[in-house]
Amino acid sequence: RVFPPGAPPGPGAPAASAGSPPASLGPPPLGPVNPALRTGSARPTAEEAAEDCSVPADAVLIPLREALDACRPTVQKQVCEDIGRRLTVLGDMWAQGKLSAPVRKRMSLLAQELEQRSWDAADEIHRSLMVDHVNEVSQWLVGVKRLIAEIRNLPTGEHAEPRDDKTESVPDQE
Repeated sequence: RVFPPGAPPGPGAPAASAGSPPASLGPPPLGPVNPALRTGSARPTAEEAAEDCSVPADAVLIPLREALDACRPTVQKQVCEDIGRRLTVLGDMWAQGKLSAPVRKRMSLLAQELEQRSWDAADEIHRSLMVDHVNEVSQWLVGVKRLIAEIRNLPTGEHAEPRDDKTESVPDQE
């Protein structure tokens, strides 16, 4: 414990002054605990949030990697490699438990929107992640943003068919 200079606590003195935040370790506060304060709170505890989002990483990473594979024929190799590296960082952070439940949940929703080709909804989820969780997602979310942009630019129908802008508009030109 750290005490202010010249003020060692006497027997029965409180562990912390009234103006300082509660210590992370130590005895629980004295007095009854109002259960309504815990159950009625807007923010779930870390344990509750973890229960709310038990999404496996593959439920997110597989659709993202499939989208990347669909882009490969039409997107520059270097761009695809960068997106792939960032998806690997996402997967590593997920596996190491470094992503919070809200981030995992939103990424699950984003992957579902990509699978349904709801580009605007996926982009909106991306923006909300960047605003609300920038420190947690900044290493890999740029790759997800680029992936959304590239997959949305693919020609509809055949995702794997390469696009040639010179001949696409005029088919039988000989």
